[in-house]
Amino acid sequence: MYVDKRLSFARIFSKIFLKIIGWKAEGIKPDAPKYVMIGYPHTSNWDFPIGLMVMTALGIKLRWIGKDSLFHGPRGWLLKLLRGIPVNRSVSSNFVDNTINVFRENKEMVIVIAPEGTRSYTEFWRTGFYYIALGAGVPVLLGFMDYSCKTGGVGPLFYPTGNIDQDLAEIRKFYAGKTGKFPEKMGKIKARPRPAS
Repeated sequence: MYVDKRLSFARIFSKIFLKIIGWKAEGIKPDAPKYVMIGYPHTSNWDFPIGLMVMTALGIKLRWIGKDSLFHGPRGWLLKLLRGIPVNRSVSSNFVDNTINVFRENKEMVIVIAPEGTRSYTEFWRTGFYYIALGAGVPVLLGFMDYSCKTGGVGPLFYPTGNIDQDLAEIRKFYAGKTGKFPEKMGKIKARPRPAS
């Protein structure tokens, strides 16, 4: 069975830390070796450290993607140590294909992506996470941060069907009622309309 039930020092530390700051972790680590995880909503810099503690407490060993400018200097060393993957957002054409290849080359891989792509309000989600999962043949794990009840965690695995509008409608149901630190900055869960062919 894939699920590792051992409590490492990091998991114990994370659970204690979350208890001290009044947060709790909710959900169960999936019994799957590879998946893309959504991080939503993303409205604050606090989402990263709290979210990392939540996932560690649940035993989920993930990689995450951030803009390459964050990885400069000593801070870059630390972020890479925390399993960050720098991405040049100005060159997006091969990002999906390259990430699909990373999934195919690894027996175990969990990458978390914030589909809003920013901490500010956005009218549309970036859909790279969806097409990575679809192309790699892996499910999407619905991860969340809910500041209204100080709970972070994961929901069910979601398997993309290829109908993105239909799938986003199902994903939207899961996130209904979950609130970011700054609710007015929460991006809408919908894809940018495709140009007419």
